[in-house]
Amino acid sequence: MQNTSSKKAASSKGSYHHGDLRTSLLEVAKAMLSESGIEGLSLRKLADRVGVSRTAPYHHFKDKNELLCAIAQEGFDHWHSNAERILAQTGISARDKYHQFFQSYIGYAAENPEMYDLMFGRTIWKQNSATTALRDIAYPSFQRQVEMTKKWQEQGLMSADEDTLRLAQVTWGTMHGIARLLIDGIYADRSHIEEMCTCAVNLFIREPA
Repeated sequence: MQNTSSKKAASSKGSYHHGDLRTSLLEVAKAMLSESGIEGLSLRKLADRVGVSRTAPYHHFKDKNELLCAIAQEGFDHWHSNAERILAQTGISARDKYHQFFQSYIGYAAENPEMYDLMFGRTIWKQNSATTALRDIAYPSFQRQVEMTKKWQEQGLMSADEDTLRLAQVTWGTMHGIARLLIDGIYADRSHIEEMCTCAVNLFIREPA
């Protein structure tokens, strides 16, 4: 089913101003990515779906790779904003914040598998074709994980005996592994998310003294 943003974009042919066409193209492209995956997305199909000339998208994206990088960039933006919102909460314990952070990561991957694949998969990174804008938001992501891990160790939430970098690699590797199991449908499905996240939190997080 075509989503609301796609319908709106497709019904307003010729009504775009230069400044908002890029936003509309990205919104519809994300819907197409969700519906038919990377293979089903092209600048030509995107133009037809939005209702603009087939040359119009090229004013904003030089090729499909640049479009995919822009979509992935929005995925990282969303993820970072959501993580910051969770960690900035007051009135809940640090353990509960971590549980929400962990489950939010897994939930986002489960609900947006095509986007998650684009953000972390082979299509962009194996080909070394990421744009500068995507690299600038994607590469610092792990450094943020390391910084958060160090803070959690200082708070006594995680073991201070473990090397911070290695602990960050293991915790993120666990999140990524669970996400991949869910996306690929191997040994896990969405009904297991809550229990898997609770199990992981129990393994990584220390009980208060």
